[in-house]
Amino acid sequence: MNTLKFEPEGWDNEITKLDENNWKSYKENNKTLQGLVKRCDDNYNLYISFENGLVGKIPREEVEAIKTGDNGLPKENLCVGKVHKFVQFKIKDIDSENELILSRRQVQNEAINWVKNDLEVGQKIDGIVKNIKPYGAFIEIGGGIVGLAHIEDLSVARIKTPYERLKIGQKLEVVVKSINRENGKVILSYKEMLGSWEENASKFTAGTRVKGKVRETEKNKNGIFIELTPNLVGMAEYEEGLEYGQDVEVYIKKIDYDRKKVKLLIV
Repeated sequence: MNTLKFEPEGWDNEITKLDENNWKSYKENNKTLQGLVKRCDDNYNLYISFENGLVGKIPREEVEAIKTGDNGLPKENLCVGKVHKFVQFKIKDIDSENELILSRRQVQNEAINWVKNDLEVGQKIDGIVKNIKPYGAFIEIGGGIVGLAHIEDLSVARIKTPYERLKIGQKLEVVVKSINRENGKVILSYKEMLGSWEENASKFTAGTRVKGKVRETEKNKNGIFIELTPNLVGMAEYEEGLEYGQDVEVYIKKIDYDRKKVKLLIV
């Protein structure tokens, strides 16, 4: 795993091959490694199994660097929620029972520093959708650091819910829209990854019929916006009875590259 560029946990689905012969080397070189959490005990410590019966333990205090309570510990449900999930970690030591002591918190602290000091606005990075709310999607960008993509940044075509574009667990590429260097909060955008207006318009030809989806009706009933692709919307004359999200067939009357407009006719 490349420690210079952080990637989301589980992005490559690879488990680091750790055994009694190489763990010291990984520890001395401060390598960021990845494993799959097998279980969580009654004290909310996490356990990872490696080669030849070697076991790693992430103590509860080493599970999380950001989402912690007043006691400095992550909530119980956060620990339990890591079971059967990929996590990144560093090796701290080995205990008297021959268990490796691991730290996800160290990786997260490094990722926070990466966000605050090295990540750039406009940079394209990998992400995994972790949670979806009505207002946007929370996307992990590396080391357990999560950024927010607001609903208006998920596509040019207006949508009512992020679920129309994304699903939890989806791997995608996003653009960094803004960074708060003080608190490490990141705002992301996905619509740039869906192609420019010109790129999407070039896939269509005036004088042809295509499928579209009703997205919005102008308030004064001057027309209806029809989505041809997530980043290309055309305008058709207003018709009664059409509903948001309805599939329609349209005739492309004109593609105006100068004004970036597409004129449609519902057929």
